[in-house]
Amino acid sequence: MPELPEVEALREYLDEHLTGRVVERVLPLAVSVLKTYDPPPAALEGQPAGTPARYGKFLALPVGELHLVTHLARAGWLRWQDTLPAQPPRPGKGPLALRVSLVGGGGFDLTEAGTQKRLAVYVVRDPQEVPGIARLGPDPLAEGFDRDAFAALLAGERRQIKGVLRDQSVIAGIGNAYSDEILHAARVSPFKLAASFTEEQVTQLYEAVRSTLGEAVGRAHGVSAGALKAEKKSGLRVHGRAGEPCPVCGDTVRSVSFADSSLEYCPTCQTGGKPLADRRLSRLLK
Repeated sequence: MPELPEVEALREYLDEHLTGRVVERVLPLAVSVLKTYDPPPAALEGQPAGTPARYGKFLALPVGELHLVTHLARAGWLRWQDTLPAQPPRPGKGPLALRVSLVGGGGFDLTEAGTQKRLAVYVVRDPQEVPGIARLGPDPLAEGFDRDAFAALLAGERRQIKGVLRDQSVIAGIGNAYSDEILHAARVSPFKLAASFTEEQVTQLYEAVRSTLGEAVGRAHGVSAGALKAEKKSGLRVHGRAGEPCPVCGDTVRSVSFADSSLEYCPTCQTGGKPLADRRLSRLLK
């Protein structure tokens, strides 16, 4: 799933390649992709694209007086093409969900792999009209997001910290992969209750949030849209690396499976050497 660093890199890439170009056509090709109908996608045609913006994991593209907003969900992606095929695409069961072609040639496709179609596109007058954007918590890389602001978010939270970090209404932009990376960097169990953190642990977790995301954004800077997925995977230390040695201590990275996802962690670095029980038990093995 594209998370804050990848969406920020896509924003930078589109700022370089799209800003100032005129939209020729917008072609929704999957029934499920378009979440708004007024204004219609055709209202974007003939209008110039402005500077893209990021809201958490949402990407907003100003076009004329409107905004084309997308959330790539778990399996969505944006594919830039300097030259689009001459034949217009046909709606079907393939991965292509929406195509934007530009005057003078080129454009981009929004694609989604798999059978669960969650990629979402909105055409709105203001990005805040998108429900997912309206409910977002603060951006963890914003200048005003300091340690005290982070501590206030955790205060009173009786949920496990893994879930709190992924809750977009608490903090915007962190998903499954980077929450694993942040918790590993902070040496914290993903099942630890947020409200149980000491002052020192809050500081340590805050610093891990800022450094992990900041370093990922730095690695993705200047990377082409087509290479971002591989770049993300290469930079992960525990997520998706179950069975491999922890790069910090050498212990074996473990995994806990959920119905449709998993988390990865290092027992030595994060749970005092104890393997976590299956997520359905929600407790440490004893």
